Amino acid sequence: MAQQIVAGGGAADFPTVRLVSAEGDQQAIGRTLAEAARETYGWRPIPADRRKARARRRWFERNWPQHHERMRGAAAALGLDFTADEFYVDSLFPLPAGSACSATYLPPGLTEEGRGLLGRNYDFFTTSQSELFALMTGAQPPATAEVPMASRPTLVHSRPTDGPATLVLTMDTLDGCMDGINEHGLAVVLLIADAENASPPVDEGPQVGVSSVQLPRFLLDTCRNAEEARAALLDAKQYDMGTPLHYLVADAGGDSFVWERVSGNEHITDGDGALCVTNHLLHRHPDATNLPADNAETLLTYQRYQQLAKSTDATMSADSLRAALAEIGFDADSPTDYPVRTLWRTVFDLGARTMSTRFYLDDLRQSAELSYSV
Repeated sequence: MAQQIVAGGGAADFPTVRLVSAEGDQQAIGRTLAEAARETYGWRPIPADRRKARARRRWFERNWPQHHERMRGAAAALGLDFTADEFYVDSLFPLPAGSACSATYLPPGLTEEGRGLLGRNYDFFTTSQSELFALMTGAQPPATAEVPMASRPTLVHSRPTDGPATLVLTMDTLDGCMDGINEHGLAVVLLIADAENASPPVDEGPQVGVSSVQLPRFLLDTCRNAEEARAALLDAKQYDMGTPLHYLVADAGGDSFVWERVSGNEHITDGDGALCVTNHLLHRHPDATNLPADNAETLLTYQRYQQLAKSTDATMSADSLRAALAEIGFDADSPTDYPVRTLWRTVFDLGARTMSTRFYLDDLRQSAELSYSV
């Protein structure tokens, strides 16, 4: 396993950002990711409901064979019998409710580079989960210090012999991701879908199908373009962990859409030119000129959407996209009662198959921009 710290990591830095490089067949990559998860997050497999674990394993074998083989590799790394179904050998961490993110896709015809660009702000809390709970409920803050939820992001660069190469960025789980791109030029980012009505995470354990945090990785492993991703999502069994998410999916050819699921109903909003998304359900409010007013709980989702839509009216470069995202990012001066910051800003060049990311270090500093090719 090749693992290195690529940003942060100092005593004064909020995050420690690691890069994990994995290659070989999917089993070998699964072993690498299990070892990295154990080292970085203290991950341990949890005892399983055998009937459910068996059903999950068989579903993955039929529908997501890459993940199935990585699970097999993780079991081997832990010295477990994969087919005994005694443990869940993949990690599923729900996203706490209420984070804020912004993303937009520009097809090749709307960029100075002549290549599709996807940019996103990953806006999240700078607290531990217990501290956030105390803040939101008025409870007494915990006496013992906990690591902030988003302080250990990981870049994972996988080059399998039996599937497409992928480059993904994750907050806290190595079998899913928040941002990612594959060698075909397909990119996916996830965002909280309904900030105003987000429910707390539900700890019901792994279910059969694809979890909300695994979904981007599922698409990157199994799809070459946005149309294949639409078909895969309509066909796949999915579940969330209490916090609804939505996803911007885009490809190098200029096709894009936003995927949303509400109460079991599925919605696809196709891109027509630039496609923007923040933290309200896009299928309910597709018109940037006719949006509700923000309140204390929406974390400026409507304002950010309007501003981003206006910024992307004209042809843009990657640098002007970065500037537009910076204008709607969260910093110490943002008008919100919650400790939210833009923890990273990513720009994907889908034609070049690259991902460039700048990380928040503290309220006065950001990292140098890190650029990688898938």
